[in-house]
Amino acid sequence: MSPGPADAATPDAPFRSTSSAIDPVAADVTGSPTTDSDSGTEIRFFHSARFPHLLQEAACSLLVSTYQAGQLVAVGVADDELAFAFRRFDRAMGVAVGADHIAVAGRNQIWTLNDHREIAAALEPAGRYDRCWLPRASVVTGEIQCHEVAWGASDHGEPDLWLVNTLFSCLAGLAPRYSFVPRWRPPFITRLAAEDRCHLNGLAMRAGSPAFVTMMAATDTPAGWRRSRNDSGAVLDVASGESVTSGLAMPHSPRWHDGNLYVLNSGMGRLEHVDLATGHREAVAAVPGYARGLALHRGLAFVGLSKIRETNTFGGAPVAAYHDQLKCGVGVIDLSTGDTLATLQFANGVEEIFDVQVLPGTRCPSLGGSSDGGECWVLPRERNPADQQP
Repeated sequence: MSPGPADAATPDAPFRSTSSAIDPVAADVTGSPTTDSDSGTEIRFFHSARFPHLLQEAACSLLVSTYQAGQLVAVGVADDELAFAFRRFDRAMGVAVGADHIAVAGRNQIWTLNDHREIAAALEPAGRYDRCWLPRASVVTGEIQCHEVAWGASDHGEPDLWLVNTLFSCLAGLAPRYSFVPRWRPPFITRLAAEDRCHLNGLAMRAGSPAFVTMMAATDTPAGWRRSRNDSGAVLDVASGESVTSGLAMPHSPRWHDGNLYVLNSGMGRLEHVDLATGHREAVAAVPGYARGLALHRGLAFVGLSKIRETNTFGGAPVAAYHDQLKCGVGVIDLSTGDTLATLQFANGVEEIFDVQVLPGTRCPSLGGSSDGGECWVLPRERNPADQQP
């Protein structure tokens, strides 16, 4: 899973299957089945023995959105074992993590979940959870095919959510009176239109502002990107509108981390590093899946892996040649060496990952309820009438 450095800008072979493609480090551990309380589906999974320990060492847990299954999944650790929490969001895609709030892009709306860590310890089983996020609001945008979302900062220092509005080929914000507020679009897109012209899909933030975006092709015609997508993808600089690297196969999830730009060359099944001065890309690692969803934390890359659907969108991707070997889950890669340290694989119920985000300083998160699927409510503290002044 971890090739040596190579010029990833050339159309060489994508992921190559090996006997250790799932876990080159240690034997897999089959987890106890966990149940998606919304649908009643029993989810089976297995993972590297080291996966829970890596989360503990990195002092984080994960949020994983599953586009096809319509779930936000929290992955944490309890009693030294992986623990899962599920929350249904129709067509869950981009996830943005803020200091005390999370945003989730759904089919036709953007959801906001607030942090209620004060109730986490009281959820059953007692002591299992250390953080709790509950849905508190949503904004209806209509079906704009919102892909990634990211928190920035407004001019007043307040949290400001940016949307990758794929249908209208632009970056957008939210406002109470409007479906969305267009903020930026690639210079070759001549007008706003609900035509998915270039399949804008990923966003990298830097210092609280949009810095880089990914798209599948620089086209200005309705769904024009579909005609050529295996070598037409690019990363654009938002400030200049210029391409910083091109020739990618269906790229996703650009990320700025420790002064470096990374991107998933999804159709090739690779995590790549981009040299901003030359546009040259170097392969960090190859993965056994359609790579989509990337979180970078403490020198680790958490990469989402998806199986390939045989559709007009994915069927022609280079990794589709290995469709019977592709996995769905999350791989953990050492950014300094490209080594795969651990993997989590879903055996059923989930076939596509869209986004992966880190929850720093969180051991075992809840998404609103107990492990048996019970609901929870948060109310203001009731005042004793006897304490009120006449």
